[in-house]
Amino acid sequence: MLYGRDGEVAAIDGLLDRARAGRSGTLVLRGEAGIGKSALLDHAARAADGMRVLRGTGVETESTMPYAGLHLLLGRHLDRIGGLPDAQAEALRAALNMGGPEAESDRFLVGLAVLTLLSDLAEERPLLCLVDDAHWLDGSSAEALLFAARRLDAEPIALVLAARDAVAPECAAPEFAAHGLPELRLRGLDGDAAAGLLAERAPGLPGHVRREILAGAMGNPLALLELPGQGGHGSAYERILRSFAGRIAALPEPARRLVLLVGVDDLGDAGVVVKAAGRFGADGRSTGASIGDLEPAERAGLLRTTSDGRLEVRHPLIRTAAVREATLGQRLAAHRALAEAYVERGDVCHHAWHLARSVTDPDERVAAVLEKTAETERNAGGNAAVAAMYEAAAGLTPDPAERGRRLAAAARASADAGLPERAVELAARAEADLPDPLARAELTLIRASLADEQDRAADAHRLFAETAASVARLDPRTSGYLYFQAAAAAANAGEFAAMDAIAAEGARLGVPNAPHLRALSRVFAGQNPLADAGPADGVAALRELMDAMGACYAPRERIRAGMWHLMVGDVRGAAEAAADLERRFRDRGAIGLLAPVLMLRSRTDLLLGRYRDALTGATEGVRIAADTGQHRIRVYLDTSLGQLAAIQGDEERCLDLTEEALSRGLPPSNVHAAAARSLLDLGLGRYDAALERLADVVAGPSRQGAIAALPDLVEAAVRAGVPERARDAAQWFSDWAAQTQQPWVQAIAARCAALLTPDDPDPLYSKALDLHREGGTPFEQARTELLYGEWLRRSRRRNDARARLHAALEAFARLGAAPWADRARAELRAAGESLTGGRDDQAPVDDLAARLTPQELQVARLAATGLSNREIGAQLFLSPRTVGYHLYKTYPKLGVTTRAALARLDLG
Repeated sequence: MLYGRDGEVAAIDGLLDRARAGRSGTLVLRGEAGIGKSALLDHAARAADGMRVLRGTGVETESTMPYAGLHLLLGRHLDRIGGLPDAQAEALRAALNMGGPEAESDRFLVGLAVLTLLSDLAEERPLLCLVDDAHWLDGSSAEALLFAARRLDAEPIALVLAARDAVAPECAAPEFAAHGLPELRLRGLDGDAAAGLLAERAPGLPGHVRREILAGAMGNPLALLELPGQGGHGSAYERILRSFAGRIAALPEPARRLVLLVGVDDLGDAGVVVKAAGRFGADGRSTGASIGDLEPAERAGLLRTTSDGRLEVRHPLIRTAAVREATLGQRLAAHRALAEAYVERGDVCHHAWHLARSVTDPDERVAAVLEKTAETERNAGGNAAVAAMYEAAAGLTPDPAERGRRLAAAARASADAGLPERAVELAARAEADLPDPLARAELTLIRASLADEQDRAADAHRLFAETAASVARLDPRTSGYLYFQAAAAAANAGEFAAMDAIAAEGARLGVPNAPHLRALSRVFAGQNPLADAGPADGVAALRELMDAMGACYAPRERIRAGMWHLMVGDVRGAAEAAADLERRFRDRGAIGLLAPVLMLRSRTDLLLGRYRDALTGATEGVRIAADTGQHRIRVYLDTSLGQLAAIQGDEERCLDLTEEALSRGLPPSNVHAAAARSLLDLGLGRYDAALERLADVVAGPSRQGAIAALPDLVEAAVRAGVPERARDAAQWFSDWAAQTQQPWVQAIAARCAALLTPDDPDPLYSKALDLHREGGTPFEQARTELLYGEWLRRSRRRNDARARLHAALEAFARLGAAPWADRARAELRAAGESLTGGRDDQAPVDDLAARLTPQELQVARLAATGLSNREIGAQLFLSPRTVGYHLYKTYPKLGVTTRAALARLDLG
């Protein structure tokens, strides 16, 4: 019986019931040491009738060993990895040091592999995963588990994690950040529950002792259980530790050694622990040891054997007490003995970790073992483990230059493992010990790249530029590359004068890519509408860069090249690049790279009028960017969704989606956000508001991304009765359109000219429509039809006006652009149409895709191609069962029952 925990027990029982019914759930238990988290996990394990139970524990001494916690949780089921999709299987094998082909380092792919493996296990029977002391999980395991937890949906899986709060200095614990997951915070027991527990534990206590214990325990259940046999003073936490320490001290020496060994090891392999126990005695001498030596510790309630034969402490604080009460010599001897036992087992990874913990001073011999093991791990693709081992080796390295080299290797491996913050910290530590400027330059690249990704572009470009200058004489090519990154970061910061200075410095130093530096500066000068530099030179420079880069793109540079296509108006080229990259990254399971690709794809889909695809892609992109910590990309994707909401007249959603970008004030997202709000105003007839906002944008210091909004400024100014405020914008856009040579851009330029012409605009509108018909952007074509129809009606050419206005209304209705469709209807009524019957207002009756959510539509489209649930899950980073759940909801919405029937439907 758990006293005073009825609400908490009900929450856990409800979680288990929902899992048995096929709905996943996660719960994070938080509270101080001894508050009852472990007891609730034990209750969950006992209550898990008919469920498979996986149980793991974070271990403080193993918290720097990558994926140690995951190995402990999944260890009994690693034989199932072969059933995962290939990319996921390779990533998980690499993470868990299982050998196999070298895998790409994407930590998010490891999380997806965990999700799929858990889902597979749950196919046989509902699954319960319990993790105690989650605050001591190594970072890699915690990230993989949390990634999986956030994507659990339609699986019969319950995940419960217990983490300690740091409420007193003596029991401080690292933060276990589980943002977005349900939490249950445990408080002390109330008076009645505390008294009941104490009475059950120690029924014969005198009244004054009982009152003293109840006051001292402050409702902490473990304190109530341990304090009756423990006098003295101090906090409940300290007195609990003393109680456990006393029980350990009362054991025979062989049993004490075993408790300490279990306390400093993460696997708890009984054979290894017993073998290690025989390798050190009271004076460091080898002694005999046997399984029978465990019995006193088990009878004392200190150790227990799990169902799979592992040894573990009964409560995490027993581990703390065992390690704290042991002398330094005893702890070192324990690690040394475990190192020897593991090497005999052929486990070089655990051998190296325990060997590192068996010394306190710099030791080149041990450092060399760690480095050798790190390189073994590299061959298996486990870059997180490589980084941790190199860092440990550096800590034991006496020579400063060697220490710097090993820290640099750790920084590179961390970057390769997708751990940028850790890489930056290691790089900063390595620089102090590295005499080689080129080696320091490589580390600066890591630091500056992270600064740029974290929206600290000004810091990034200074770091890049300073380092580029320091190696210009030694390695001009590396210097030129760093200068190019400096210029790109300066562009992200909106510091265009800095770009000019970087280009000038590169030319002065004679770096090989000096012309490219100058070209990049010219590109962004040409991206600032109404600035002194016109668009012609900027477009020419951009074409120079695109030609120079050719096909030599790294993944992120290929994404940048796709954005360059957009910057010259080549929407089709950008869309083709996005589709190709999306296909590649989905096939590879490269979720970390997919978010920026979806950023590009959603923008091209918006322009091409594929609004449902834009919504689907941007929605998925936002989720992936949030999961992977790519905040700048998430904000950019929000602005794409905000523009779609603006077109559709959803004011509340538009304002919500653009708020963060505007508050951050970083281009181009803030410019896109302002443009989305102005487009909303324009559609709703608030012309003055749209004009003033856009005028502020184009007058600001950083206008990157504002070119596309210039036609909106022109229309707003004309409708507000101040066409003179639009003439510069129209001319600038016309010049840019002439340089792009893209018909859809030239069509919009002709429309702007028609709005401003004092003479007959008919030829300009006709020219615009002819250019639109060459392909491009349906929404912009409909706007031209609307404006042309309005002018024709005012010119009393009602029949001609109706043709244009009907075309506009049909397009707006098809696109879901409600406020624009309303304007077209109003114009048609003014032209004498009654609009009875609603011929043009209705969305097509066979628009089946509109019945589905964005994720349902993605799943249905892939299922229609014949992919299995597992293959779809690998593409969309979902579990196979969640895919099945979405299909289950999709079939009745579409009126079908099979995948074959799906393939016959038009899903857009």
